[in-house]
Amino acid sequence: MPDSDVPMTARDLLRVIADYQAVIAENRAYLIELDAAIGDADHGENLDRGMKAAVTRLAETDTPTPADVLKTVATALISKVGGAAGPLYGTAFLRAATAVTGKPELTGSDVAEALRAGLTGLVARGKAEPGDKTMVDAWEPGVRAAERGVEQGRSIRDFLGDAADAAEQGMLATIPLVARKGRASYLGDRSAGHQDPGATSSAMLFRVLANVVDHRV
Repeated sequence: MPDSDVPMTARDLLRVIADYQAVIAENRAYLIELDAAIGDADHGENLDRGMKAAVTRLAETDTPTPADVLKTVATALISKVGGAAGPLYGTAFLRAATAVTGKPELTGSDVAEALRAGLTGLVARGKAEPGDKTMVDAWEPGVRAAERGVEQGRSIRDFLGDAADAAEQGMLATIPLVARKGRASYLGDRSAGHQDPGATSSAMLFRVLANVVDHRV
């Protein structure tokens, strides 16, 4: 079996979370800047705090399965992060954990199923749809790309790369949109011309996921 088709393990997900925490820390000021234009300027701060809490909790918790990793991250985000980032990301990770409960490792279809469950949780929690200028605008094309890759029998490495590309395209597509959800919606037409911070941090997550799978040995 090629490396790219090897199922994802709890160890792989631990690396995803560690790397994502580092990316968020590095881009904290950038995410704050994006959010300052159309929101409360707290997205970078809140998500940075939440991911640091998640990494700390993972170091203190036994996480033998992928679902254990995802659930631990979810509870850390929900309990430690204010604003929209904690509840939304926490719900996404919790729904993903539920989707793969009992699985010792994740096949390509499992990964796509977990991503779909995370997106479903985001939609349910935030009441947002594609085109509302939210993180859903990155997640929805990313998930669809992953599912399409599974249907085509592509490797995990290949379809996660496609999913990351699609999420980044969705992120960029938020720039001309007028926000219809969240604090940005209060600005009306003035929200157009700005990249959504939640879509940006979401695209970063998809890229980290793809990179970890691409570089594992």
